[in-house]
Amino acid sequence: MTSPFDTPAPAPASDDSPAPADRDARPQYVLPLLVRLEKATPPGRTDALETSARAVLTLLSDSRVTDADGEWAERVEAWEDARIRKVVRRARGGEWRRAGELPGITVSGREAEVRVFPPVPLDGWPKDLAKLQVSGTDLEETAEVGAPEPGLPVLWLNPELEMSAGKTMAQTGHAAQLAWWRLDEAQRKEWAEAGFALAVRTAPAETWEALVASGLPLVRDAGFTEIAPGVTVALEGGERYCPTPRLRRP
Repeated sequence: MTSPFDTPAPAPASDDSPAPADRDARPQYVLPLLVRLEKATPPGRTDALETSARAVLTLLSDSRVTDADGEWAERVEAWEDARIRKVVRRARGGEWRRAGELPGITVSGREAEVRVFPPVPLDGWPKDLAKLQVSGTDLEETAEVGAPEPGLPVLWLNPELEMSAGKTMAQTGHAAQLAWWRLDEAQRKEWAEAGFALAVRTAPAETWEALVASGLPLVRDAGFTEIAPGVTVALEGGERYCPTPRLRRP
């Protein structure tokens, strides 16, 4: 299908998804994500990235989205029919508590807390979110990050890019959404029951080109902020929850 996130990928002849020009002409929405960033106890980077991806999946699987008359269904449909934007902001203390009073879902990782909100118009952010900072979401690892658990979907980050944690969280959210679209209802239910288990890792430099050329789903960024246009994430599915072609290892 045509990539609805940023730079469109070539679409197959049978693709009936909206063309890029059609997407751009429609009302534009953004999915707000908010990471809790207390000064004394910031979360680890990988934990925040994985939690952000699971937050997107949690919203997409919520009955307020999936039910035909769901409270958020119309907004999510409008968001997916246009360019699919995600913006990550940060909050602490009172900012976080006030944001928690807005309609949304908080997802917790080992240390990270990410709250996802239903899509809002580009120029229609709630004031308690609009005033929060986008920059400054730079995080360090707080624990050793090992190899991905066998069988899990892996969101492989482009090793050639330097992105802030906030930018990267939006990209892993995109990749998680690509995974969601590939699944049938039974697979979605199984993955949800497993807490949307997944892993985010930076791809080894020597395997990145093979990942990109292997036919795996890719997230492409238009290059409006931080980085030049190009591929940011490759999605390699796990056998358990999110099957995609797996790259052959030496």
